[in-house]
Formats: sequence, structure tokens, C-alpha cells
Amino acid sequence: MNRSIRLLFGPLGAVIFCAGVLALAAMVPGYSHVHQTVSEIGALDTPMRWPFALMLASVTLCMWVFAWGVWDASTRAGHNRFAVYLIVCMGLSGLGVALFATPHPLHNDFGLSEIFGYQAPLAFALAWRKDPKARALVMTSWIMFVLLWVSMGLNMAPMFPHSWLAMNTKPVYGLVQRSLFLTWFIWCTAAGFLLWRREHAAVAGK
Repeated sequence: MNRSIRLLFGPLGAVIFCAGVLALAAMVPGYSHVHQTVSEIGALDTPMRWPFALMLASVTLCMWVFAWGVWDASTRAGHNRFAVYLIVCMGLSGLGVALFATPHPLHNDFGLSEIFGYQAPLAFALAWRKDPKARALVMTSWIMFVLLWVSMGLNMAPMFPHSWLAMNTKPVYGLVQRSLFLTWFIWCTAAGFLLWRREHAAVAGK
């Protein structure tokens, strides 16, 4: 596989996830994107259980290929590759969520483990911050990191059910959860395309 093409698996994973959630949710009678979590689409003992798991497994594969591309790009640029491990962790978390559908006890454990993967934009920004040719990449990563932390804070609200934040986000918790996924996949898409453009330009300039 062409080394720069691997980077486009970040955007591809985003497309598969977003299209998959919309398509599968449309097959669940009465499902609400506003009120219900994404995991409820593929809950245990529901018709969408295995299609949903297959969709998440496909996204996981995309994340791992994307991580491979980021590894190569980071190596050639001489930058730290810790962000790659975090992207791989994100894929592992997604695979666990797929295999252990809600309400299996391990489902939430794997969901919480995604917190590690969500630090990838920070690790990337720190590793590439001194690269003058990667200013857009670094700035995008910083912005997405901050937005991820804001969204993670909102998603933690149910842990404090009597708090003002929990009571106000509960009616729209489906949207709150999706803000986290959306921010992550925006970073994967932006980083993937920007790195691909950098790699493509480097090859063309030889």
C-alpha cells in the first residue's frame, strides 16, 4: 500500500462511522439521535447488534492503518511517535466496544478507555510543534485537543446525576456524546488530509 494513502484511512474511518451510525439508526424504530447514545443502536439482542459491531470493527481497522501512516510520516520527519500508540489504543477501545455490546459490563469499561486515545491530538501537537512546515497540523491538533476535553467534561456529567450540568445535558445526551465522536473524527480527517498533502508534496518534489 502506498505510504501516503495510509493517511487517508483517518478520513475514511470518519466517513464509515458517520455514515454507519446514520444508516443503522434509520433501521431502529423510534431511535432518537438527540436522546439516545450511539451504542444503543447495536445493543445486545437487537437486530442491529452485529451490523453495528462490524461497522465499529471497520473503523478500528481504519484507525490502525491511519496510525501506520502517521508512524511513517513522524519517522521521516524525525518526530516523536507517541501519538501513534494512542491512535492504536483508540482502535482497541473501539473494538472492545464492538465486541461487548451494551449493556454488557465491559462495554462501558472499553468506552471509558477511549480517554487514552483522545489524547492523541495533544501528543501529536507536542511532537510536531517545532516543525515550521506543520503549523496548520499543530494548530488543528491543539484546537481539537481543547474541544475534546470540553466534550469529555460534558460526557462525564452523568457521573454526577444531581449536578446542574447533568440535569441540563440529560435531555440531549445523544448530541453531547456525538460531539465527542465528531471532534475526534474531525481531527482524524484534518490530520490525515494535511499529512497526506505534506507527503504527496514531498514525493512530487523529488
